Amino acid sequence: MPLIDLPLAQLKTYQGLNPKPADFDAFWDRSLAEMRAVDPKGEFRPAAFQTSFAECADLFFNGVGGSRLHAKFWKPRNVPGKRPAVLLFHGYSGNAGDWTGPLGYAAEGFVVAALDCRGQGGLSEDRTSLHGPTLRGHIIRGIDDAPEKMAFRNMFLDTAQLARIVMALPEVDPERVGCTGGSQGGGLTLACAALEPRIKRAAPIYPFLCDYRRVWEMDQARDAYQELKDYFRLFDPRHEREDAIFTKLGYIDCQFLAPRIRAEILMGTGLMDTICPPSTQFAAYNKISAPKSLALYPDFGHEGLPGLSDTIFQFMRKL
Repeated sequence: MPLIDLPLAQLKTYQGLNPKPADFDAFWDRSLAEMRAVDPKGEFRPAAFQTSFAECADLFFNGVGGSRLHAKFWKPRNVPGKRPAVLLFHGYSGNAGDWTGPLGYAAEGFVVAALDCRGQGGLSEDRTSLHGPTLRGHIIRGIDDAPEKMAFRNMFLDTAQLARIVMALPEVDPERVGCTGGSQGGGLTLACAALEPRIKRAAPIYPFLCDYRRVWEMDQARDAYQELKDYFRLFDPRHEREDAIFTKLGYIDCQFLAPRIRAEILMGTGLMDTICPPSTQFAAYNKISAPKSLALYPDFGHEGLPGLSDTIFQFMRKL
């Protein structure tokens, strides 16, 4: 097959290039403690969109840093007992999508919540004040401040906060909750499963936010990763701080969160992906010790992967 990355045999053993901060685990333990100390003050508002079989609502809740966050919420009507739930995470710069998209899950009896990532294309706000540039994207937002100010650190915590809220609902069985998403949503799926160990099934699709140094060394710091190249060109043109910068990015590198995952994983990957190169995805996948499987698409890139949505739906039905 054509190659844009390592051969498949090498991908299956690849362990990543990006440096890991020495205090990575302590950092995330502190971050989770901060999140748990936040009163989410969840508020459900009935949506204008409704169906005969699912109640639809806007869910607003508090996240770290004083931001008020939003998720779309679906709940089956007139279904007794505790239900499974699935959390949905969207791609970079997007939003939770249309109400009709997750209705298949609701019709199957799932409670569903789809997060709007803070500061992106939906209703969630980001009140974080920080020093340093914000040009082009959220990967570098906060990189010149304390790691606690990094945008994706806070978005990772938002996924776990949403999971905690949904798991605490009287109609949800907290032992039957899954999560899924593509690209940025795939990275957030990994983060959610890592930071909320009660997640039982997770299906990341070509996850973003993994192995930043590998992206740069492959000269793929463009498209979704363009802000990495722009940051160096504008703020460190001679790469005098290269090691420090990539180490800082290590705090929000999903490959280092992956060992915390306890959920069963189904990961979808296109081996011709030039947006999120396969090796970066495998850097995270290879660090997962929980049960896991791959849905590989040799001739596909960062695009719709035929049949994968159906496969993930059946994977989640087992909840």
